[in-house]
Parts: sequence; structure tokens; C-alpha cells
Amino acid sequence: MVARSIPKNYRNVTGRFASAKNQNLIGFESTLEKDFFLLLEFDRRVESFEEQPVTIAYRGLEGRVCHYTPDALVRYQAALAGEPDWQPVLYEVKYRSDLREHGVEYRPKFKAARHYARDRGWRFRVVTEREIRTSRLSNIRFLLRYRRMRVDDQDRDALLATLRKQGPLKPPTLLALTYPDSCRYAETLAALWHLVAIGQIGVDLDQLLTPHSVLRLGTAGVDQDSRHLITPVLEPLREKGDDHR
Repeated sequence: MVARSIPKNYRNVTGRFASAKNQNLIGFESTLEKDFFLLLEFDRRVESFEEQPVTIAYRGLEGRVCHYTPDALVRYQAALAGEPDWQPVLYEVKYRSDLREHGVEYRPKFKAARHYARDRGWRFRVVTEREIRTSRLSNIRFLLRYRRMRVDDQDRDALLATLRKQGPLKPPTLLALTYPDSCRYAETLAALWHLVAIGQIGVDLDQLLTPHSVLRLGTAGVDQDSRHLITPVLEPLREKGDDHR
């Protein structure tokens, strides 16, 4: 349940993000939050995520009781994360300029969030545009258009069979070996990107997708030969006094 509703804001872009993973609409208060949710939507380690999940009471700089609501609570699938005790994470999404300008003001609320998370076996992390707006995000935006498209079963099976037989290949080589005499290049290329978007074909999403990207057969939605694809996508921005390791 959302702890705090997102109000209309004439300074930032607010709206709703349609999450297939959560099967509902996720509210966001900035384009940076929307980009963050898009990363979570495509992260196969993520089981679910919730916006504005809890409200935490804390004492502000003047000693009065204040309330703080982090931006998201993310729950992970332990098997895909590679950790038997993969903890949920409370996330705060902020621009780096905002942190520089208001760091003193934010410190008490972030400290309260760390303690709140720790008491529940969670973690607390702050992420910024440096961790969010990366090559991975650019690739995900590109793949998003292919995610829900319909693909002919024969095209899917043929592409996967070629990768299974030949091993890692670049996109033009995969298409040439699968359809040596085909005039359906645009259609089959779209089928290829669809398979990448749903994880049946694996690729390093941390590098911009190009004709030189190396494609591999995916296993259960995760590239079996690329462990970095299932390590944490977002490295936290560590604040002074952050005692998490």
C-alpha cells in the first residue's frame, strides 16, 4: 500500500508508470524517478517494487518531529540475485545537484531511513542520475518498443536454434546464418530485439547496443555466460555517515 499519494507538481514532471511486473500503475514525481522505475522493470532480479512505500518519523535539525517517505521499496528474487538472503532495499532518488544544495537538510531523514530499514532486515540507498542515466537505460528505452510485439514462433525458434548451435554471435551474423536468403531483414531484426527485450537472448546491457554487440543464448531470462548481468544494477551514492557496507 502506498504510504503517501503523489501530488501534482508544476515544477517537476509527475505521472504514472505502467508496470507489467507489478501489474499496476506506479506513480513518479520526476523524470528521474520514472527512469529509475524503468530500470527496475527490466531488472530480472527484481521481484516487485512499490512507490512511496512507508512514512518514517524522525527529528529534524531543530528537534521537531518530521516525516519522510522514501521513493521506492524494491524486493528481489534471491535465486536470480545470486544471494540466498538478498534483502529488500528502500531507495531514495535524487539529482546530485539537489543533494549538494540540501545535503544538510537531508542527512537526518536519510539516517532515520537507514535505521528503519536495518530494523526490518532491509537496506537503504540513495541513487542519482549518475547511477540511473547510463548506457543500460538507453538500451532499455530502445528495447521497450519491442517488448510486447508479436513474434512468429518459427522466427523465434530459428534464431534461438542458431545461437544454440553456433554460440555467441553479432546481430548481422546471427541474421545471416538464420536467414541466408531472406528478404525479411527488418521483420527478423525486430524479432531478434524482441527476444533480447524478454531475455531469451542475452547481451551486455551495460554497453550500448550496436551491430557489434555479442548476443548469447539466454537461460530463464538471464544470460548464463555474463554474471555481471545479475549483479546490482545500481550502485548507491554513499552519504557521509552511511555505515552500510
